[in-house]
Amino acid sequence: MQPTRRDIFKGAAAGLAGSRLAFSEASQPPSGGADACIYIWLGGGAGHIDTFDPKRKGDGKDIPGSYYDAIPTAARDIQLCEHLPRLADRMDRCALLRTVSHDLNSQHGAASNLMHTGRKPSGTIIYPSVGSLVSHELGTKSDDVPSYVVMGYPNIMRDPGFLGARCGYVYLTQIETGPSGLNPAPDVDSARQKRREMLLGRLRADYLARNDDDALVRAKAEVSEQGFRMAGKRFMDVFHLDRESSSLREAYGSEFGQRCLLARRLVQAGVRFVEVSFNLNFLNGTGWDVHQDGILKQHLLIQDLDQAVAALLDDLEEHKLFDRTMVVISTEFGRPAEFDAYGGRGHQAGAFSTLFAGGGVRGGVAVGTTDEIGKQIVDRQITVPDYFATIFAALGIDPAKNLYANDRPVPITDHGQPMSGILA
Repeated sequence: MQPTRRDIFKGAAAGLAGSRLAFSEASQPPSGGADACIYIWLGGGAGHIDTFDPKRKGDGKDIPGSYYDAIPTAARDIQLCEHLPRLADRMDRCALLRTVSHDLNSQHGAASNLMHTGRKPSGTIIYPSVGSLVSHELGTKSDDVPSYVVMGYPNIMRDPGFLGARCGYVYLTQIETGPSGLNPAPDVDSARQKRREMLLGRLRADYLARNDDDALVRAKAEVSEQGFRMAGKRFMDVFHLDRESSSLREAYGSEFGQRCLLARRLVQAGVRFVEVSFNLNFLNGTGWDVHQDGILKQHLLIQDLDQAVAALLDDLEEHKLFDRTMVVISTEFGRPAEFDAYGGRGHQAGAFSTLFAGGGVRGGVAVGTTDEIGKQIVDRQITVPDYFATIFAALGIDPAKNLYANDRPVPITDHGQPMSGILA
């Protein structure tokens, strides 16, 4: 008897289920030892061949290639740009991912959203950011601190999406005073603040008693209650950077470096996910988006990154946080080897670099190879779903787990699998 269409589809589904079962049970995905993540965001598109994947030298005009010379590192056969000497000395603690790839080459917003959520936008679902997913899966270490903090520009790519307000972030602009909304007005002493909280608590309880099925209001009420707790000493003390030694603060360097120092203090206090943006202070006039003559002082950005991240890695080790804190340096895409009419570079999403360190990441490795000008992938393409699956695996989160947007199952990653060779 000839099989029906239904029989054929059943057989195909069984085969797919069996292959997934083989992966999930027979070969368990690797898992790191991290319980927190510091996500350093180089907004604008950091040029890989001018930082983590140096190639032959170009002339800034007609001959495509790297803008700077390459230097050896503490990891055998791995080179970095000459303006990354401190990270070069610590490359035995880092993993380079040199063949990250996607197809959103033209728009910063779309590419940035992809590198925050792991997915392209959907007409029916607002996907959560990586920070919100980590917050949802790992929860809070303490009710006195948030699970997710952003030092960067607030927008939808960092939002909790369908996970709701309880997985949202606390947004920081002032690194030495903390969130302005958590600082009471000068005329509000502790007694007056307590009376306000009691009154608000009674009003909230009364409303929830009459609207018990309003999930949105309940979630916002929980966030509000946590906000009052975060206004307490444990969280607000994190922002006293002046309690650190002057030598440590000098080691971190600039404003960006001080943000990295605060990130360490936040993780030490119990925050699960901290995003630190490096696009708030354009040292070269354009940030990492080095079209035209922005590339002329790009080395200032690279040097600043080098000093701050090297200090962060050392500081995490000093505080015994390195093995349980994953550090990620990410960006939306790279830059091509060719120069534009003004000596700058355009966008390149088909091959670019990121960096992992800490949290069970195997150091001294470079994953993937690009051609002689960093334009084409020679081996081991790293897809965005696999990239995020590796981050989640390092944090002990199952990248294949289903979450639910109402009743619709949504896997944490878009069928991504953790990369082999990255997690120790």
